[in-house]
Amino acid sequence: MIVPIQVEHPEQTLGKLLRSGVLISAAVVLAGAVWFLTRHGQEVPNYRTFHGQPPQLSSIAGVLRGAFSGHSRNFIQLGVLLMIFTPVARVGFSVALFAFERDRLYVILTLIVFATLLVSLFWQI
Repeated sequence: MIVPIQVEHPEQTLGKLLRSGVLISAAVVLAGAVWFLTRHGQEVPNYRTFHGQPPQLSSIAGVLRGAFSGHSRNFIQLGVLLMIFTPVARVGFSVALFAFERDRLYVILTLIVFATLLVSLFWQI
């Protein structure tokens, strides 16, 4: 017989997950900003020429590659991605909690929400 796993306080666990995600992403953004300003803080911006977003900042793979290659802008963008993925991780964790509680209806509904979030994040037209 399979015994369902009990989570003592799922609301507190989800709250800790969200709080941790926000704190980690804020720390990454702050570190990237300090890094960027120490390298480029004395540069005078040229407002006569528009410089758009570099192409490596528009994809998850490009952000990861640039962040681990030592580019401060990519590191800031990594913090933003972590902030975006925090509520997605919460929904994924909710799927697991509902599955442990054997609540099939909420597992199905939460899986639909989770799939919608993942498709919207990774689908590039």
